[in-house]
Amino acid sequence: MKQLQKEFQSAVKALIALATKIDAISKKLGKAEKAAPAINPPQKTTKKKTAVKTVKKSVPKKPTVETASDQVLKIISTSKKGVNTSDLIGKTGFNTKKVQNIVFRLRKQGKIKSIKKGIYAKA
Repeated sequence: MKQLQKEFQSAVKALIALATKIDAISKKLGKAEKAAPAINPPQKTTKKKTAVKTVKKSVPKKPTVETASDQVLKIISTSKKGVNTSDLIGKTGFNTKKVQNIVFRLRKQGKIKSIKKGIYAKA
């Protein structure tokens, strides 16, 4: 990469020298219009990152796994009279804290409602 930069810089210097020679010759010939436009010296170049195109591969979709919230919501929605937390713990196998958090989240989202204290039904 450094070798390419050195070669590029030497080529630019050669082009600048040629441009100045052309300007001098055109002045000697007395032409009003220059044969070639003057080349400005190169300014500091910044290294640009080249974008790499990524090709998306078609990956077969994995079967969706039912989340803990989905399991609790399913149990609550199938119940006609409502379900208490101890039944949810027994049917899901989750610990008490996890069931309480899920119930809180589902109530906040408006998916379930509280019929009585500790008994929940689908909203």
